[in-house]
Amino acid sequence: MQQRISAIGCVLTMLVLAGALVPADASAQAPPRSSPQATPPEATRPSDLPRPPSRLPKSPKETARGLDFLLGALKAAPDQESARHVEAQILALWSQSSSDTTLLLMQRVKTATDAKQLDVALKLLDAVLKLHPEYIEGWCRRATLHYMRNDYQRALEDIEQVLSREPRHFGALAGLGVVMQERGDDKRALDAFRKALAINPYLERVQELVKSLTEKVEGRDI
Repeated sequence: MQQRISAIGCVLTMLVLAGALVPADASAQAPPRSSPQATPPEATRPSDLPRPPSRLPKSPKETARGLDFLLGALKAAPDQESARHVEAQILALWSQSSSDTTLLLMQRVKTATDAKQLDVALKLLDAVLKLHPEYIEGWCRRATLHYMRNDYQRALEDIEQVLSREPRHFGALAGLGVVMQERGDDKRALDAFRKALAINPYLERVQELVKSLTEKVEGRDI
């Protein structure tokens, strides 16, 4: 199952997109994603997409406008390469923080996770979320760690915290689908995967899961 998570990706540790349930090295493990439809070569350059200002926004309003812009661009991306370019900008927005303490703690979380010191990483994330409870990346990373520890209930609770703050978080939606599938709730898993694809059509493994679950839940091909 861990391999499936890596392929799905998520915002946090692709920080992909993945996610919210992705190992730190998932971007190196995940296979290439294909475009939902063929596009001519001249339309496949990331430079063909409109871009927001290069600096990260400093205010909540700027961040909201930037996310609206980028999520629209992601859905309209002509190909995989362009989508990945937009994803990276979305991840940067979801990961930014005005708190130097939060950013320092998140660096230590990554170091502890890479060293397989999950208990240490969890304690650090607890501190991050106590300091900054609106920090989406903190909830995502903690959901990932709970999943890695096979604590699906707590992973689900943290994913729900992410989605309550950002319902368009395609990585968290994909993670929700994975947890629901682990718990045997294929119907809710299918619904979550479909919602993730509606926001980001370039989640190839999620496409595969939607197809297999549709056949299982609804008894027909999509």
